[in-house]
Amino acid sequence: MLFLLFQLDADRYVVPARDVLEVLPLVSMKALPGAPTGIVGVANYRGQAVPVLDLVLLALGRPAARRVSTRLLIINFPHAGGRDRLLAVMVERATELLAKDPGEFRPLGLVLAGARYLGPVVQDPRGMIQRVEVAALLTDELCAALYPDNEHDVPSVAAIAP
Repeated sequence: MLFLLFQLDADRYVVPARDVLEVLPLVSMKALPGAPTGIVGVANYRGQAVPVLDLVLLALGRPAARRVSTRLLIINFPHAGGRDRLLAVMVERATELLAKDPGEFRPLGLVLAGARYLGPVVQDPRGMIQRVEVAALLTDELCAALYPDNEHDVPSVAAIAP
């Protein structure tokens, strides 16, 4: 199975490539004043306003560095309402794909309530790699705020822009 490899500081992480619709360079985005920690704005993805989660900010408490290798991963986020919604996840050093058997990943052995998105790990010659569980990236409260069930459709960028 293919995984997209990225880094948070010196540590390496992966997300299943099948969950990633597209990998984009950093694009301009509209800020969301008062947004919960980790949500840094909305980006225009093919005419649709997509919330942007800064995984570096969420995990490390600092914003992602604005580098050439910093990317937005457009993912299908499994929404509790029964249909996938788009989420842009900002990550650093997203530069390669990695082929691994999912069965090689082993449980971490810890319960990290504040980082429930951190999944099992695998070892390779360069060290440990941890899988990020896409379905657990957002807390239930954050998911409800970003993707309200009473919403008929995801708003277009035109509906959000002044």
